[in-house]
Amino acid sequence: MMSRMSQVVKGRASACGAGTIINAIATWKGSAFAVDLRTTAEVELDKDMKGVQGEIGGGGDTMLIERCAELVLKRFDYAGGAHIRTSSEIPIARGLKSSSAAANAAVMATLDALGEEMEPLETIRIGIKAAVDVGVTITGAFDDAAASFLGGIVVTDNRTQQLIKRVEMESDVLIFVPEEMAFTSDTNVERSRLLAPAVDIAYNLALEGEFEKAMTLNGILYCAALGFDPEIILRGLEAGASGVGLAGTGTAFTALVNKNKVNAVSRAWSDFNGKIIKTKINNDGVCR
Repeated sequence: MMSRMSQVVKGRASACGAGTIINAIATWKGSAFAVDLRTTAEVELDKDMKGVQGEIGGGGDTMLIERCAELVLKRFDYAGGAHIRTSSEIPIARGLKSSSAAANAAVMATLDALGEEMEPLETIRIGIKAAVDVGVTITGAFDDAAASFLGGIVVTDNRTQQLIKRVEMESDVLIFVPEEMAFTSDTNVERSRLLAPAVDIAYNLALEGEFEKAMTLNGILYCAALGFDPEIILRGLEAGASGVGLAGTGTAFTALVNKNKVNAVSRAWSDFNGKIIKTKINNDGVCR
């Protein structure tokens, strides 16, 4: 008889957080860049188990990661159950794509445990379906998920889940993380969509490769719509940041910064109540 230990198979993967260039809520068109902060998922498959049990290091709602694992197991007709655990360097509910990173890591770790492969965009779409199923996304967040998975900078059409372009870029990144959280599900979508014509201008800048200008314009627009103070953006620009924007629907802000301006921008932001994370654009994406 096969031992119980031989019934358990393990998998592991990690995916990046991301910063916003264009928030897709207003127009369904988005752009984002991966940052070098990761969420890691570990999966144990067990043919003697039923269902999926999730666990998050530090606590939190496990519905998303459980749904990701369920969809992958269903896709490959796995008859048993699973335990999935995630841990993360990404601050949650700040607009830094913690949900996209968790979904990508969960899907990839489950595939790793199964010994299966899928095309990158198909893999991303499983995580998006899970996020829609459990209600943690408004637009489907294809831009965020693609940046988290693929690395680099992506420009997307979220309505059609089309990757318009992806480029790699070397840049330091500063993230200002206030104490306050903001959940995507609470966002005032109607107010955001009033900005659509102006957000389209920012999106066209991103298509042209003017990412710093695009994220700054997008950030100021969404600060106006969502009630955030744009002073952090202005202070970052004054200190020499190439571009500064609101992360998703808040509450964090991200800045693309040349290495010789990192200390100046950090000092400018130190007047505000929150913590500053120093990182960089990640061009590699998921790994397992």
